[in-house]
Formats: sequence, structure tokens, C-alpha cells
Amino acid sequence: MKQLAKIWILVAAMVMGGALPPQVMGDSSITLQWSAQAKSKKKSKKKAKKSKKSKSNPAVASPLASVPTIGKTATNTKVPMQQTNALLAVKVPKSIDNEVLNYKAIRVNFNPSLRIPNCVAYELTATMVDMSDAPGHEVRKNFKYAKDPNVASCPESWEYRSSGYSRGHMAPAMDMRWGKTEMAQCFYMTNMCPQDTKLNNDNWRLLEEKIHRWAKRDKRILVFTGPIVGKNPKMIGNDKQNIAVPEAFFKVLYAPEQRRAIAFIYNNEPCPGNISKYAVTVQEVERRTGLTFSSAIPKRQCKVEDWDF
Repeated sequence: MKQLAKIWILVAAMVMGGALPPQVMGDSSITLQWSAQAKSKKKSKKKAKKSKKSKSNPAVASPLASVPTIGKTATNTKVPMQQTNALLAVKVPKSIDNEVLNYKAIRVNFNPSLRIPNCVAYELTATMVDMSDAPGHEVRKNFKYAKDPNVASCPESWEYRSSGYSRGHMAPAMDMRWGKTEMAQCFYMTNMCPQDTKLNNDNWRLLEEKIHRWAKRDKRILVFTGPIVGKNPKMIGNDKQNIAVPEAFFKVLYAPEQRRAIAFIYNNEPCPGNISKYAVTVQEVERRTGLTFSSAIPKRQCKVEDWDF
């Protein structure tokens, strides 16, 4: 009877959430039972609180990773994990001024002396292509060329006026339409070079369209684009003549799943004819620029038949 009374007292205390009544403190079996239940209740509350905190903090659910960079880093190198790709790192010789900027979809190696990029690299996946081509994608006309807020030596858009050259995207807007931030960063002037207008509108654009389709076919492609600058380049600039005009442009492509690589070099002038006419090896681009691409990329490949021209 006494045992039953103690149990009822214990149940009442549990319901009220109070401490263990002194009249049952002497019963070891009830004390142990109460202690176990109290600990379990406390643990459940703690777990629920932790779960609620994780949901309210997106950073917990989406960890960030540091990207290895070469040279100076002009902006935060923390980028989403899915954009972290060591293959995109390009080695720039010490003799060439270089600042590395890691953005959401592109990695820019910018030359503060010439005020143009040394190379712009990004990974283009089939999913990105689908999103870029889907109804409701970002529209180019909604974005304007802008000075990169992270780079003091970045040109202003108006500095290209009356130069006779287009503001040529190294990473094209076509590949960035899947995100608003990606599009905005793509229009930074750190992604631009003075480019012959006819080249920009014709054969260079056709190559970009091909790459867009190849990425869908091959699941993903790494794309590297940049200028080939002569020893004494022509200079433009509405304010000061201090923006270098490249003598040519390169694109290096690598499909990791197929271990397939190819490169292209176009002079900075109208370049008629089939795209395959401008195909070269990655090794040739390295020779002309001094840049070094990842050793994982086949440097001597130039199999035009693999690229469906």
C-alpha cells in the first residue's frame, strides 16, 4: 500500500515537472526510475533545441570550403562547396601581375597593370545549362557593366567608349543565366577585355554556343578563357591610355568525365571559317601565354573529331 502511494506521488511530481518528493527518496528503485526519466526528458529538450537552431542557420546546413588560390586574393575565398574545384587553379608566372578573385561561378585571375584578366575559369555543368536555357532564366538586358568593387585598378565601363572595341566577356553571360548573383558578377569589368566587335558578335559567339551544348553532352566542362598579350600592346582608355588590347584570345576546354581536352586561339580581329580551323593544343596556349593549367588536363590533345563541329 505504501509502495502504491509512493508511485502516485512520483507520477504527480512528474506531471507537475517538480523535484523528487522527499518521501520517496528512501526507495532506491523509484529514485533510479525517476532519475532515468528526468535525464531522458532533459536530453530530448536539448536535442529539439539544437535541431531548431540548425534549421534557422543556413550556414550549418551548407558548409563552406576554402578555395586554393595563387597570387593575391582580392576577395573572400569562401565559396559554396559545389564550386570548389582545384582543377580551376591556373599558375601565373611571377613576372605577370596577378590578383585572384573567387566568385560564385567564376574564378578571375586579374592583371592590375594591364587592367584586363589574365584568365577567367569556371565549371559548366549540364544542370547549369538546363537552368540557363529554362523559361524564367535571367535576362542579359537587366544587367549592366560595372566596376568590380573588390579591385581598385578595375576599369570603369565608360573607359571603353569610342575605343573601337567591345567589352568582351571572358566568361559569357549565356553560361551564367541560371543565377542573378552569377550574372551580376559576370558583368564586372574584371571579366572583360577589349575585343574586336565583329569577332565578338560572330565566330567567338559561335564557339561559346558550342561550348554551351558540349557541356550538356559531356555532363560538365571546365572552361578557361583569356587574352594573349603582345610585348608592346596597343592601349586604350577614355581617361588614360592604360587598358591593354590583346593580340589574340584563347579558350581551353576540358571534359573530366571523358578526359577530353582541346583549345582554341583567335586573333583579335574578324575570324571567318569553321571553328575547327582555330583548334590547337593546350600546350600551345601555355606556350603563348606563360600560364600553366592543371597537370590533369591532357596538354597535347587536339582531336577535332571528338568535339562534334
